[in-house]
Amino acid sequence: MRTTNKKTLLAVVGLVSAAAFTLSACGGGGDSDKPVTEVSTEAGSQKAATVLDKPFEKPDLVLTDTHGKKFDLLERTKGKPTLIYFGYTHCPDVCPLTMSNIAVAKKALPQAEQDKLQVVFVTTDPDRDTPAVLGKWLKAQDPDFIGLTGDFATIQGGARQLGISIEPTQKDKNGKLVSVHGTQVIAFSPKTDGGYVLYGEDATVDDYTKDLPKLVKGEKP
Repeated sequence: MRTTNKKTLLAVVGLVSAAAFTLSACGGGGDSDKPVTEVSTEAGSQKAATVLDKPFEKPDLVLTDTHGKKFDLLERTKGKPTLIYFGYTHCPDVCPLTMSNIAVAKKALPQAEQDKLQVVFVTTDPDRDTPAVLGKWLKAQDPDFIGLTGDFATIQGGARQLGISIEPTQKDKNGKLVSVHGTQVIAFSPKTDGGYVLYGEDATVDDYTKDLPKLVKGEKP
């Protein structure tokens, strides 16, 4: 984010692309224009991470995991460093790349810290992403990643609480089924359970490798 001011306040909007948070991928569009939080960024900062002045509250979501069992997001991730991403397994580019980047960076952590980190992938295409499909797809990335599916309206509501816009899967002009969704990764602190850091789709393996040791401790990257 390049600005002329020392500090710039940014409104995170459902489908506004602002440096660290790109909402597109696998599609674009949406109907939300209400700012949900504010963030600060230093002038000339090249960091992939954007630290929120007002962290997000973790969504109260109860969905189904890759084993077909109920997964209470608040309960199961309480007090644990957690990364949450909304995407789908048929995504041709951004979703697999994002998960791959995180998986590679995670392997650079000491084993004890790898065990603490929770990486949650919530599908935006629940009709096709059954627990079995999610499980198979995530296993190729990291078998410890958590995959969640469920009712689309419930998933959409949870995403909106984090300023992420997603739309029902639909056919594009070529007749291909696509899921339009925001591409932020949101990091939640193990200290407060607040979502205090955002990453956009341009975040690299090196960015995550550098930041994960701090995120695991609930520190600012």
